[in-house]
Amino acid sequence: MRIEIWSDVVCPWCYIGKRRLERALAGFEHADEVEVVYRSFELDPSAPRDSTEPVVEVIARKYGGGVDGARQMLQRVSEVAAEEGLEYHLERTLRGNTVDAHRLLHLALEQGGPRLQGELKEALLAAYFTRTENVADHDVLRKVAADTGLDAARVEQMLGSQEFTDDVHADVAQAQAFGASGVPFFVVDRAYGVSGAQPVEVFADVLERAWAAAHPTLTVVGADQDAACGPDGCPV
Repeated sequence: MRIEIWSDVVCPWCYIGKRRLERALAGFEHADEVEVVYRSFELDPSAPRDSTEPVVEVIARKYGGGVDGARQMLQRVSEVAAEEGLEYHLERTLRGNTVDAHRLLHLALEQGGPRLQGELKEALLAAYFTRTENVADHDVLRKVAADTGLDAARVEQMLGSQEFTDDVHADVAQAQAFGASGVPFFVVDRAYGVSGAQPVEVFADVLERAWAAAHPTLTVVGADQDAACGPDGCPV
């Protein structure tokens, strides 16, 4: 089974959704046979790479209510995150462009497959939400990549080019083709879609349904052994 997750590394609900899916997988009998791949989605592709604008000001401008209202909104999200064991400091996060972080995730998938990519995704989310680092900053990306185990020379080569930019855009286009207007967006075996950071029970149900669809059990009709031959012969 393959689960593809469209998300952004500065999306607070994406981190929450990641944790909820992980909890569902922890109770899933076939979790060892599930592959999780992260796909790119840019919530703010127009954001500058060197922004120093606090997210709280961006929220205040976008939704109104002033900075105090924005802080209250962010606090509510932080409280939900805390219920999932996550430590958020949204009041200190900065607006920034995430295309290079997404390109780095594509590199991790190429270098080490879903396992390495998943480790990098977790590291980037923790860097942004817990340590409030600027994930648009190449120095931050270099450090996170090194700590995760990516090849430093390969990371430097990628950051100095436009490599994987087309892959990022293709991921975004695919999300739009699926009808996703926001993230997180989870797709299981390209057959089941889950929009948003749904409760653990929703993920658990989708996992069971997708597994059953991919591994149907045989329904035996008629159990009359007198009309069948076996190793010991055929009844007459």
